Amino acid sequence: MVALLVMLFAAITPLGPAKAAGTATIEIVSKTGVHAFDVELATNDVERERGLMFRKSLPEGHGMLFDFKHDMPVSFWMHNTYIPLDMFFIAGNGRIMHIVENAKPMSDTLIPSEYPVRAVLEVIAGTAEKLDIAVGDRVTGSIFGNGG
Repeated sequence: MVALLVMLFAAITPLGPAKAAGTATIEIVSKTGVHAFDVELATNDVERERGLMFRKSLPEGHGMLFDFKHDMPVSFWMHNTYIPLDMFFIAGNGRIMHIVENAKPMSDTLIPSEYPVRAVLEVIAGTAEKLDIAVGDRVTGSIFGNGG
């Protein structure tokens, strides 16, 4: 089983915040309703490795969606990430498999997906608690196998 480490090329990417090439709107359907997020799409190695590094802020309702194209084990870290984040690890069928709340800024500790996932959504810390988003909730969007 091969784990993808998002940090592999971080040291060789240019310094400073960068934006992913594409954007989309996804929705999380939870017991408290449907919650829309405007996301930047990280769909290639360079975008996934850079992620939200060097960002000074992230508005509520915005985030980054890391698309790995198929379900696989992945690991993230918070290296050079200045703001605390919630991470939603999402299977290809759109189900949230694992949630990490309030990931510590600037930490090099690996954060594993725990299950094979298609994508990871990073949003500002506190989002999961505020919107009562839980493991098993469904994410809709064009990359998920739910007609999103």
